[in-house]
Amino acid sequence: MAQFMSKVALVTGGASGIGRATVLAFAQHGAKVVVADMDEAGGNETVALARAANTDALFVRTDVSQAAQVQALIAAAVEQFGRIDFALNNAGIAGNQALLADYPEESWDRVIDINLKGVWLCMKYELQQMLKQGGGVIVNTSSTAGQSGSRGVAAYVASKHGVVGLTKAAALEYARKNIRVNAILPGTIHTPLIDTFTGGDDRIMQQFVEAEPIGRLGRPEEAANAVIWLCSDGASFVTGATLAVDGGRLA
Repeated sequence: MAQFMSKVALVTGGASGIGRATVLAFAQHGAKVVVADMDEAGGNETVALARAANTDALFVRTDVSQAAQVQALIAAAVEQFGRIDFALNNAGIAGNQALLADYPEESWDRVIDINLKGVWLCMKYELQQMLKQGGGVIVNTSSTAGQSGSRGVAAYVASKHGVVGLTKAAALEYARKNIRVNAILPGTIHTPLIDTFTGGDDRIMQQFVEAEPIGRLGRPEEAANAVIWLCSDGASFVTGATLAVDGGRLA
């Protein structure tokens, strides 16, 4: 089980959902973990859960859309643990729901800043550290919306398509530097983000369920398992890939 003993994993958006599940999966595999999020209470709770799994853990409050805060996050991780072997760039928001012609500009900017610029900033400084230490693995959280359209959430769709593009570009740029870069494309995973989309409306939730060929929502742990595999030696020849964890939705 402890395939990541002596390794260090960084997870943004680690206070809940896929991020928290991935932190705990890394911990169960023996890695030290760094949890980044704007939600201090949730982030510290994730750290407590990781420590309960007998691993070292650190929380750093981080707004991923701010370069100085991302730099501080990477510096804190390296100061505490000496390196960053794995990174899951997972922080993201749903944004407003409105038709494109009616979409508020300030909402567009916020979604792009967090979901796309935030991933770019995290990769920028993670890559700098990984180059110094001789390698590493980055996984970005895109979405099935990174390969298909969806009505009413144009900013979210655009941001997640952008994450796929960033992933492929970085994978090619650093393929010969012992750094692999991949993305997961979660389908409808039952997380707080989905509750944001549904607004507590059971009918909308049922529509999400019916859209999944497998007939149910995904669990955060199922997305986390994909991240763990992409970071493992079992995926040593995998870079620039987009791995759908979507119950068959894209199919």
